[in-house]
Amino acid sequence: QAYVSYSNIAALVHLAAKPGWEITTALDEIKIWTHEESDVLSFKVEMQVKIPSCLAFSLLSDFTRRQRWDKHFLTCKVLQAVNEDEKIYHVTSPPMTGHKPRDFVILVSQREPCKPSEPYIVAVKSVTLTSMPPSPEYCRSEILCAGFQVYSVSRSSCTVCYFNQVTSGIMPYLAANLTGSSKSIEDTALECIKFLE
Repeated sequence: QAYVSYSNIAALVHLAAKPGWEITTALDEIKIWTHEESDVLSFKVEMQVKIPSCLAFSLLSDFTRRQRWDKHFLTCKVLQAVNEDEKIYHVTSPPMTGHKPRDFVILVSQREPCKPSEPYIVAVKSVTLTSMPPSPEYCRSEILCAGFQVYSVSRSSCTVCYFNQVTSGIMPYLAANLTGSSKSIEDTALECIKFLE
């Protein structure tokens, strides 16, 4: 368990530190970056938010609040609270045209910074839970590595970076964005900022 939690945080830190991120969209409060490597596409959304970093961390690490700003989250319930920093959730997503709705079993690990210059971290990855086997009504999908890093800018503002490593399974959701219009990612980011503030 400790290893899974450590590897969840480590994978996100490793993804964030990779060289070769390319900026694709730059607005006032949002920047979107992409990173391509063989069949894995990662994206990073950087948001400027006018609340303290500790508050943003507290709001973002509670995934039951996520459907209030992310329309890809239809339902989200806690399956297991592993400890105060680790929870396992079951998430369902709305169906795409012609597809069954998707579901995920994810581990969410959170960490507070050790030093002021370090970010708060909320890391996400799919896990297998015997008590939650795949169900015929959903298409079970996998999150390789996703999550948030929250950097303090001042007492009342912070930078929130959202990362997601996308495999071919999540591509249909992003297909529209990758044709050059990153509208849905932008809209979700704006909703996130609105929710946080």
